[in-house]
Amino acid sequence: MLNTVFDTVLVANRGEIACRVIRTLRALGIRAVAVHSDADAGAPHVRMADAAVRLGPTPARDSYLAGDRVIAACLETGAQAVHPGYGFLAENAAFARACADAGVVFVGPPPEAIETMGDKIRAKRTVEAAGVPVVPGVHRPGMDDAELTRAAADVGLPLMVKAAAGGGGRGMRLVRSLDELPAALSAARREAGAAFGDDALLLERYVDRPRHVEIQVLADRHGAVVHLGERECSLQRRHQKVVEECPSPLLDDATRRRMGAAAVDAAKACGYTGAGTVEFLVGGDRPEDFFFLEMNTRLQVEHPVTEMVYGVDLVEWQLRMAAGEGLGLTQGDLAARGHAVEARVYAEDPARGFLPTGGTLLAVAEPAAPGVRVDSGVAEGTVVGSAYDPLLAKIVAWGPDRASALRRLGGALRDTTYLGVTTNVAFLRALLGDPDVRAGRLDTGLIGRRLDALVDSTVPGDVLAAAAMVRLLDAEPSTTAVDPFDLPGGWRVGDHAWTTWRLHAPGAEPAEVGTRGRAARAEVRVGQAPAVPATAAWDRGTLVVHLDGRRRAYAYAEQGPVAWLGRDGATWSLREEDVLAAARHADEGVGGGPLVAPMPGTVAAVHVVVGQTVARGETLMVVEAMKMEHPVTAPADGVVTAVHVVAGQAVAMEQPLAEVQPEIRP
Repeated sequence: MLNTVFDTVLVANRGEIACRVIRTLRALGIRAVAVHSDADAGAPHVRMADAAVRLGPTPARDSYLAGDRVIAACLETGAQAVHPGYGFLAENAAFARACADAGVVFVGPPPEAIETMGDKIRAKRTVEAAGVPVVPGVHRPGMDDAELTRAAADVGLPLMVKAAAGGGGRGMRLVRSLDELPAALSAARREAGAAFGDDALLLERYVDRPRHVEIQVLADRHGAVVHLGERECSLQRRHQKVVEECPSPLLDDATRRRMGAAAVDAAKACGYTGAGTVEFLVGGDRPEDFFFLEMNTRLQVEHPVTEMVYGVDLVEWQLRMAAGEGLGLTQGDLAARGHAVEARVYAEDPARGFLPTGGTLLAVAEPAAPGVRVDSGVAEGTVVGSAYDPLLAKIVAWGPDRASALRRLGGALRDTTYLGVTTNVAFLRALLGDPDVRAGRLDTGLIGRRLDALVDSTVPGDVLAAAAMVRLLDAEPSTTAVDPFDLPGGWRVGDHAWTTWRLHAPGAEPAEVGTRGRAARAEVRVGQAPAVPATAAWDRGTLVVHLDGRRRAYAYAEQGPVAWLGRDGATWSLREEDVLAAARHADEGVGGGPLVAPMPGTVAAVHVVVGQTVARGETLMVVEAMKMEHPVTAPADGVVTAVHVVAGQAVAMEQPLAEVQPEIRP
């Protein structure tokens, strides 16, 4: 039992991490207080808590980032401590100080440690002085673009432009030639300023095919510091982690000990207390060479893999240390057992460059199996918008060895379904099946190199057939005595007539599916393929289709004109199109038209004006969503005929942004 003065703790976060912290609080018998924005009033973390306080409107700056409102909620509910989770206020030194001034314990490190490690320049100087190896580069404070440009030649190419503050891949640009540097500096400053309120930059030598390995540390207020091994975090897209595992398949025991000792030294160098993570860059060809990247002064998203391998509850230890307890552990007391792998489920579309998606979750099915853990923050009815991070859940699997953990995770993802929002679950399954991933040959560029092979926008024929069979089920009469002319397909002398459905999925070509007969005895033909026998029925909400002798079960939900189907971890959204209207559109050909927002977000920059001549692929504007920037480019050479938005304007998904009249070539 936790020996602490805490009987009430406020969780200053949302989503899966808030739910995860609340679970530990409840297990310890501590009253949990949730906070929420207007958008999250009915969210799972609010329902799980013993009490909840509204912070304000949906924008994070008016709710989850409003530190004064969070502290007021602590005082109002009698919370003696506040757990910040990760993101939002977790690495905000000013908030940590404000908590102390209000008499509320901040479950995290001292403000001074947050400040030291929150500034990458200061962090590198601090750990370098303690003998921890750092990536070669230039990290002097206050450097302007001219100074950075002059320093680039000394750093060498390729190099990374990085934001001095923050993390998560924001404010980072890879530069392979000096000609690319001005644009990279401009974009990185803008993104860093928007994400962290600090546009300071540094330069680092780019390590080709690097691996990203991090060490979990625990440090109490009495000077004891231990590490709990490493996590392999090399599988990333857009410099953000997707799959993590513990331990790393790369490190040998000697390198593991050296890296662990370096992480402990880094924590001691900044006076760290609590749970933290020291991140290292490891050379792909020389795993014995590692370099300090940064220290995350908070709990990490991927902490469950460490918990499953080391048999600890890191949130409980955070609370213990925040209450002043000593670790009571030595390094020799900590032993790894087995292997664990985590996959992050995001509301994003891998086939469209991992663009964030949104919508209402119409159905949710999450796995439950031995060795599988699910940290989720959503439920049926949850609205996924652009105001917050797109992380929906984490699926984690443990096994006695790496192969068994990967196998269990693959099975868990197969049993995972989210309808109503496009997610990356199918992509994760494909990624885990990649031969290099299974062999442990990982680096941070693997996903980028293999992306085309890991995503598939085509809709399988059985899914198209299942969607058409639902139409037959919908048309089935409710009574046994019916007029033959009221049956699906009508009645003809000799046989039923064929009915053609034109179904369209985002990113895929429209497909025509023909059906004939009744749902219990039909024929289906997809495209030009031969007709095959088919039946369809509902089984406790699941769509069961027998197609050409093979049985498949589908999760199914409808949202207006869109039908969502899920099978084996993959989901598809299909919209029925009018066959005649589609034919007229094809006859008209492709001409000018509006460019629309690829996802809900905010216009970060507009680079064109009406009348401007543009080239195909030229960036017209930038839309920012969920802490990432996405360029909107010209579809063809032409002239801008309209600009519908301005910088700073919020836009909805598929909202018109601009129009380009293509150049007419003789």
